[in-house]
Amino acid sequence: MPSLPPAAAERAAAALARRRHARLLHPTGRTFSAEAMIWGTSGPQTGVPLLDLPGRYPATVRLSKGVPTPSGWPDVLGLGVRLHRDPEPPVDLVVSSSGAAPVLRNLPLPRRRFTGTYSSIMSFRAGRRRLFLAALADPDSPDLGRSLADVSAAAARVDAPRLVLAVASAVGPWRPFGQVCLVDQRGAREDAALAFDPIGNVPPGLRVVGPIARLRDRTYRGSRLARGASAQSGGSLGVTV
Repeated sequence: MPSLPPAAAERAAAALARRRHARLLHPTGRTFSAEAMIWGTSGPQTGVPLLDLPGRYPATVRLSKGVPTPSGWPDVLGLGVRLHRDPEPPVDLVVSSSGAAPVLRNLPLPRRRFTGTYSSIMSFRAGRRRLFLAALADPDSPDLGRSLADVSAAAARVDAPRLVLAVASAVGPWRPFGQVCLVDQRGAREDAALAFDPIGNVPPGLRVVGPIARLRDRTYRGSRLARGASAQSGGSLGVTV
């Protein structure tokens, strides 16, 4: 069966997003300003400066439901993290609920709770190495709950939720390299304006390859086109770190 041409995939994504009057993927979510602290990769370095070298960045985080199903029902949950690096372009990490084990980290898995493992699903290349990125639950962080309302309530606490950023090979363990801490929830208008680009805004030193990456690129392009958004739309710099 022939695959859908890239231009056709983009047009189809745009048409579906216009019909939905929202994002094609993960239309319902909550957006937060955040602080990101990069510690650097433990053990052998990846060769990707953003993962290996310590740094602090203002960030924007969005937690979302994929379909979305009714509150509390299983869904493929999404997490988007934008690191603001002015004057350099932002870096976007877009991950989905998945398993933590090597055999499950490239599969999106529905679940009921927002606390858990989120994987890039799609692998990246750093030189000849194949790497996955992830956001993991911090065991000392408040639980994010089962609904978007629970997520908002958790973020409003004094001890705000944190997520651990990690990298792994196709078969190796997750290696933490930083964390993201939620700060303030943004309004519905800012949530609607935010547009991630997981293909174009990858960390320098990483690249995406293969037909799935190309299809994902065109799908996100079509969705942004339908909303009148760009690859760097949205994301408040209200947090100073």
